[in-house]
Amino acid sequence: MSSVTSDEKVPSESSVAVGELPYDVALEKGEVDPRKVLRKLDWRLLPFVSLLYLLSFLDRTNIGNAKVAGLAADLHLTGLQYNLCSAIFFIPYCFFEVPSNLAMKIMKPSRWIPIIMFCWGIVMISMAFVKSFGGLLTARIFLGMTEAGLFPGVTFYLCIWYPRGAQAQRVGLFLSAATVAGAFGGLLAFAIEKMDGIRGLRGWSWIFLLEGILTAVVAIISYFAMYDYPENATFLSDAERTWLIETLRKDNTNLSKNFKWKFLRQALADVHSYLLIGIYLFLLIPTYAFALFLPTIINGLGFSSSNAQLLSIPPYVVGGVSTIVIGMLSDRLRMRGPFILGGLISALIGYVILYATKSPGAGYAGTVIAALGLFPSVACILAWAGGNMGGEVKRGVVIAMVIGFGNLGGVASSFIYRPQDSPRYHPGHGTDIGCLCVAIILCVITMVEFHRQNVKKAAQRERDGITDDRTSEFVDMGDASPLYRYTL
Repeated sequence: MSSVTSDEKVPSESSVAVGELPYDVALEKGEVDPRKVLRKLDWRLLPFVSLLYLLSFLDRTNIGNAKVAGLAADLHLTGLQYNLCSAIFFIPYCFFEVPSNLAMKIMKPSRWIPIIMFCWGIVMISMAFVKSFGGLLTARIFLGMTEAGLFPGVTFYLCIWYPRGAQAQRVGLFLSAATVAGAFGGLLAFAIEKMDGIRGLRGWSWIFLLEGILTAVVAIISYFAMYDYPENATFLSDAERTWLIETLRKDNTNLSKNFKWKFLRQALADVHSYLLIGIYLFLLIPTYAFALFLPTIINGLGFSSSNAQLLSIPPYVVGGVSTIVIGMLSDRLRMRGPFILGGLISALIGYVILYATKSPGAGYAGTVIAALGLFPSVACILAWAGGNMGGEVKRGVVIAMVIGFGNLGGVASSFIYRPQDSPRYHPGHGTDIGCLCVAIILCVITMVEFHRQNVKKAAQRERDGITDDRTSEFVDMGDASPLYRYTL
């Protein structure tokens, strides 16, 4: 998505497509309706990839529901053993994300994503039969390895299909699946727990088994249901496909889509990559803590275990709705940073309430306020990363870097809510508060930096007389191109 500055040419009414997004692409009059094209993409792509992420998020966080359902007691987990099982997932998950996005670029999404999804479905099924701490730990390692490619892969996938000015609400819709997974996971765990004893399996075993079977079945279907790239979009007419490809090309100032090792080096050397990683890392520590320990936190507020499963649903519903609404507003106003900043502040308020109050009602309200800010911020930071990295390969690598290194926050999240801190969990809430404060500072620095770069590029274009028709001269420069505008 291009940010709009005072020196930009204001698009004519005929060049405005979805919402208020300026697509500076010449269309033959009446031949293509841009809104209709993006609606087709929405119906063909979003529901299915959202389902995939719902299952992914459900499978990585259902250990929290299983814990409340008796997992820890049955496996005789003591001390920080449960926390270690939660944390170990994120280590292979982080280190396999960049290779996975490169593999997807080579193998095509319709092949790579079903393969890894089927593999983690099998791992999830095996978790139903673990008998010890060691077995659970091993299963979580393999779950992290096999799930690693889904989240960065689908985020990259959406950035390939949609213009930058239409990405935030689509990434928001995709990520809202995580909140649905949180809500659905609590409800599903509440129901499946009632199967305790059937076929000699405990309730937590049935949670892993049924959800793993569902994942494996959907993986098989996805092999036949996924589309690869806009060039292969058979559901679009020839004119619509041509419009979409040309729009995406001009939206990225005609930057290279080919694989070259120097694009990988550009991603690794760009300071902006590490600013975005920092924001995402310090945002994900409280976000994953929320996902892994929400039933535990609610239980500590004084609610029973069964009620804690059910009461985990409303915060996720609020988070899902706010993710979609904020994504739409972010696209319409063509801004990312201010919405991320607002979400971080909302989450901070929620955790301050949880830290300060002794009232169950006020504490529960704090979880809702925290969810209101956490989940939209995740969606906007990913759209920010995808939209501010020029060139397809660099974008894919940076998205994987942001998600991969950022997800190391999940390791920390797994240890900040300790059994000995129950029921107030002050160390956990305090850690979340500190992380959100750091994320707020980094967000402000990043907005200032992108603004500074846009001003610098505008001055360079004016000084050197660089016009928009000279894109071929900067095709391998990525977002360093003087024609590339950063989103604020």
